[in-house]
Amino acid sequence: MAAESPSNATQEPTILVAVDGSASSYQAAAWAAVEAVLHNCRLHLLTSMAIQPGFGPGLGLGETDLDWLRVDGERILTEAGRVARTAAPGAAPRITSEVSFELVIPMLIERSAQARMLVVGSRGIGAFQRGLLGSVSTATTHHAHCPVAVIHGNAAIDAVSASQPVLVGVDGTDNSVPAVELAFEEASRRKVGLTALHAWSDTSGFDLPVAGWDAAQQSAEAVLAESLAGYADRYPDVAVRRIVVADRPVRSLLEESSNAQLVVVGSHGRGGFASMVLGSTSNALLHSVEAPMIVVRER
Repeated sequence: MAAESPSNATQEPTILVAVDGSASSYQAAAWAAVEAVLHNCRLHLLTSMAIQPGFGPGLGLGETDLDWLRVDGERILTEAGRVARTAAPGAAPRITSEVSFELVIPMLIERSAQARMLVVGSRGIGAFQRGLLGSVSTATTHHAHCPVAVIHGNAAIDAVSASQPVLVGVDGTDNSVPAVELAFEEASRRKVGLTALHAWSDTSGFDLPVAGWDAAQQSAEAVLAESLAGYADRYPDVAVRRIVVADRPVRSLLEESSNAQLVVVGSHGRGGFASMVLGSTSNALLHSVEAPMIVVRER
């Protein structure tokens, strides 16, 4: 695999995937390879060998140490490339790779401004598990400039998973519009259906008021219909299943995610704050859903 400079990486649509040698990051490489084929994008594998701040005293690395780290980084990229090509046999995307000594989180956030999508694993290597790559997935979904796909223990690219629909959370505000748009495109390219779920209550069970139930349900169904208006004409090949529930969005989306190959949510929901704030729904799902998940941010 040929290394490529960051300046060249901006010249064509690119899916950027961070790998660190963990099983989770290799699952991310596999998922990203399939995604790159679907969108006819280049796949750029990137690993950072920088020493993270806070891990022991400040260390001065000599040339021998740097050479060893570079060799180890190339080993990680070679395996990630093998995984990517295996995941998309016969139609593998153009793959480039890069070993960097920049700190991984600020580097990925900066690079995300030029990427079509950033793909990361949910957990890192060794004893840190949710420390290293886990902190990367949290930070990038909060601050990246492009959609961020977080891949957990399973890339869901097997034949059974690949036949399942795409699930999108719809809250009826402008914040979920980019997520709905991306979810329809993903479903169309994957040749599967779309499940659009709108949860209209922030409580559940016996806490729900009885008075006005029918009116509230009808209003919620109208919100969902309006949010999906026009997409049937643009994506006639995508069969849409609509779900309206009086429940908390996190619980209802988590429950439905077991029937989906991909979950798509906006970065912030009803009454969302500034672009740097991740909504409570997307943040909670990030650490609980098992299916691959895309958090869609407006650029």
